[in-house]
Amino acid sequence: MPAQLTTIVLDCADPGPLAEFYRAVTGWKITSSDDDSAYLGENGVQLAFVRVPDYRPPAWPGSDKQAHLDFHVEDVELAVKRLLELGATKPEFQPGEGQWTVLADPQGHLLCLAA
Repeated sequence: MPAQLTTIVLDCADPGPLAEFYRAVTGWKITSSDDDSAYLGENGVQLAFVRVPDYRPPAWPGSDKQAHLDFHVEDVELAVKRLLELGATKPEFQPGEGQWTVLADPQGHLLCLAA
């Protein structure tokens, strides 16, 4: 049974600002947004952000991390700088011996940047 992935949904506290953050990361358009959810994407897989009462981000490092997003960028240092300006944080723990950089988005979801 082949199935096509259409949407990756991230639980969060506030969908609108998180969608704006990932719009800046990906350059994708926000296709739908209301108080409880926001979607962005173009021609394929979407990212969706859904409000969850009492949302708590995963700890990093920690055993409650369930998933993270990986992004390819041309210049990791420049991308990290820009995302920090947009509200991301850079955790102290950085595995991978410099092969990628781990960041947390403004609501604590983890993402990795690699060249």
